[in-house]
Amino acid sequence: MAAKEIRAEEVVRIAGTDLDGNRYVYMALQGIKGVGYNFARALVRLLGIDEKKKLKELSEEEIKKIEDALKDPLKYGMPVWMLNRRKDRETGKDEHLVGVDLDLRVKEDITRLMRIKCYRGVRHQMGLPVRGQRTRTGFRKGMTVGVQRKKK
Repeated sequence: MAAKEIRAEEVVRIAGTDLDGNRYVYMALQGIKGVGYNFARALVRLLGIDEKKKLKELSEEEIKKIEDALKDPLKYGMPVWMLNRRKDRETGKDEHLVGVDLDLRVKEDITRLMRIKCYRGVRHQMGLPVRGQRTRTGFRKGMTVGVQRKKK
């Protein structure tokens, strides 16, 4: 099935991501990496934007407000427990990361785990499951699966 074509005037760019302007604001915001359903709904409510409004119907001022709120949600009254990066290891601050910043920080975290050679870091290095899943049947990439019979 082919992807739906979106015209250029229906695309809205927020936080470095092109979003479909035909969707409701909170649904479209979920297209940004690091923004889920609950966070998007809470953000729209805190900013006082109508949930049933389409993204392309927003004014430039409202879009700027959304981008600013994504950078610093605590300023707009977002509860700390909704953020995806609480008590950061380096800074000690509560923050919410989106897009490329989130990717880079996760990559840094994994590299730190591998550098200190903790259990999770070693599992990442070996390409095995990190969170206690079984390995007997799953995670069999690259190897032959099954038993070969002896030739008679």
